[in-house]
Amino acid sequence: MDLRDIHTPVLLERCVELLGPALERDDAVLVDATEGMGGHSEALLERFPNIHLIGLDRDTDALRIAGERLARFGDRVSLVHTVYDGIAAAVASTGRRRVDGILFDLGVSSLQLDEAERGFAYARDAPLDMRMDQTAGTTAADIVATYGEGDLRRIFERYGEEKLAGRYARAIIDARGRAPLTRTGQLVDVLIAATPVAVQREGRGHPAKRVFQALRIEVNAELSVLEAAIPAAMDLLNVGGRIVVMSYQSLEDRLVKRVFADAVRSTAPAGLPVELPEHAPRFRLLVKGAELASDAERERNPRATPVRLRAAERIREAVA
Repeated sequence: MDLRDIHTPVLLERCVELLGPALERDDAVLVDATEGMGGHSEALLERFPNIHLIGLDRDTDALRIAGERLARFGDRVSLVHTVYDGIAAAVASTGRRRVDGILFDLGVSSLQLDEAERGFAYARDAPLDMRMDQTAGTTAADIVATYGEGDLRRIFERYGEEKLAGRYARAIIDARGRAPLTRTGQLVDVLIAATPVAVQREGRGHPAKRVFQALRIEVNAELSVLEAAIPAAMDLLNVGGRIVVMSYQSLEDRLVKRVFADAVRSTAPAGLPVELPEHAPRFRLLVKGAELASDAERERNPRATPVRLRAAERIREAVA
């Protein structure tokens, strides 16, 4: 099986272009914080023969596949089983303190979507799992079985931005009282039955789409992990180092936007005649706003359709 036939990295050339200037130095270090099946990493290792890659992923299946794909690069590659908020410890475990490039390709991976038994896709019946790391943690079935109506509504509203959150929460409580909900197909049936016909005709998309997104985020603590990971990653960058983050839903993108905005803002008090070094911005933005995939890329790779790319460069060390 050739992974190039089943996995097309999103915005690959743009990532190479943005990270490239930081990776041309001798012995540059790149962290792929969301290794996945190794598509971005492989291209960057090929283009920049001087770099060492540290690849992180919480999914052991992904690390195994990436390890096979990147084996030809030998000791230029270090793969670490960790959630990406453990980025500092992962880098330290390789004997390094600072890095030159960092890439985050957020959300659910092609591997996880394509393996039906992982339970990420509402279109195929499977165990209601959704764990990115199948070695530990709470499953979506656990959440559906144990959360109260208020907590279910909260996560559907917050993480799924679902207008029918209360209605769906009540429907799940009623359904699980009759029989355990252990499979994606069961949950989909409950959600469809709870959706008014008029709403289904509005073309809002599948009734399960936002609920499944919310459950996946809750299962994997995605937003809280991301909120810790992006600042920690930026602290690791050398001056001239660059970070690229690709998000696929608005909650992630807003969080990244906020962290980047803080990093490029001067902290000098209003009216100060001269900006002191400790108040100067530590980063500069490399793209204006969030970049989208081109029409050509969307046609070639439909999974690029929702992507929002942001990038920044470190221009100054923090002043103690």
